[in-house]
Amino acid sequence: MTRADLSPPPAPSPFAIWREFHWAFFLNVQGLIVALRRFRLALERQRLADAEEELNTASVLLTASAAAMELAASFPKEVYETTIRVSMTRPTVESDDFSGLMSWEHAVLVDLWRDLRPVFSALPEELAVAHSGFVAAYRHLAESHVGVCARFVDSGSLRFDDRNAVETLRRFGRGRLGLIDPGGQGCPFHS
Repeated sequence: MTRADLSPPPAPSPFAIWREFHWAFFLNVQGLIVALRRFRLALERQRLADAEEELNTASVLLTASAAAMELAASFPKEVYETTIRVSMTRPTVESDDFSGLMSWEHAVLVDLWRDLRPVFSALPEELAVAHSGFVAAYRHLAESHVGVCARFVDSGSLRFDDRNAVETLRRFGRGRLGLIDPGGQGCPFHS
């Protein structure tokens, strides 16, 4: 073995960091969809212990998604502006308003949360602690997304150039929180 064999591999490029942690994020969202579907099925079958386990799993996946979001942004703002943001605009992508909102995972998850809203508003008391943890995990994810955006974007988003990106994310966060926490345990997002 030579000295070169012992040297650490080169650090990944910022673009690779951004891309690969976004892949991890979307894998976590796919797992979240599965866990929440299993949660609903367990509730329908009156299997509260299984429902609690799935809701706790969903919380872990939300927390992992927040970590992936934060790690995806582990490079300087200048790199975001010159490399990452450019990769999400024409001619690299065909859309003028590219966004994670366009992903199938996002659409399925939001539809699932809409379907689960009445379920969340009438949860058995036995699931209150698990639900509280789920809501807290979502808040952490939403705050992480806002934090990443605030770090990189000074004004408009890719999708809504005429709107403040951070405020748009906060508005989305409040809307999503209303789906999973219809009882309103409180909202950390500033208006």
